[in-house]
Amino acid sequence: MTVENNGPLPGSGAPRVPLSRQRSGVLQHLRGRTVPVTAGALAQECALHVNTVREHLDALVEDGLAARERSAPAGRGRPAWRYRALPPQESPARVYAGLAAVLAGRIARTSADPHGDAVAAGEDWGRVLTTGQEPSADPREARNRLLDLLGEIGFAPEADEEARRVRLPRCPFVETAREHPGVICGVHEGLARSALAALGENPQEIELLPFAEPHACRLHLDTGSRPSGESR
Repeated sequence: MTVENNGPLPGSGAPRVPLSRQRSGVLQHLRGRTVPVTAGALAQECALHVNTVREHLDALVEDGLAARERSAPAGRGRPAWRYRALPPQESPARVYAGLAAVLAGRIARTSADPHGDAVAAGEDWGRVLTTGQEPSADPREARNRLLDLLGEIGFAPEADEEARRVRLPRCPFVETAREHPGVICGVHEGLARSALAALGENPQEIELLPFAEPHACRLHLDTGSRPSGESR
């Protein structure tokens, strides 16, 4: 299978440039916290505008130095993001990226069913990443928690209000995915499927569309609840 040189940008599991003094200060304040914190609370502590702090926090997440997660739902509206610092070895992308190309090539060469084996491997990975997490009875919360996980890995997901239609404009393994799309994309499909199953009490179907547009892949969640007449 040949894939054109398009699709998502590479994800980043390590900083591309040295941190600025201000961003480094935000990271130090974040590391001083023992529980996840909102951008607003951290902005007060750092004496910076909340939009400035949010920009630094999002960059730290992208660089694998921080993680973000949704607050517990409270009333109407989407819960706020909370941030926590990550030690370098905790980023899943750091652990996985060094092995992706080698393992994908071996599966592609030796497996009688490369895509099926890749999906199964991704399902195993998803179960490992969600070990110990309590499933939610709210399907939307489960989807949001999956998006948090994908964001931590490096996919920078962009979702609609219901977290059903998701763009993945970044991929930590995009170069290997272009070479072995059936393998790498199969791993990501299995990861999303098993992680969503572990994070929610209610079954939800998924559909991954690799390289669906010039600069992103697409992930459709809860496809079994698609309104009648809606096409894929």
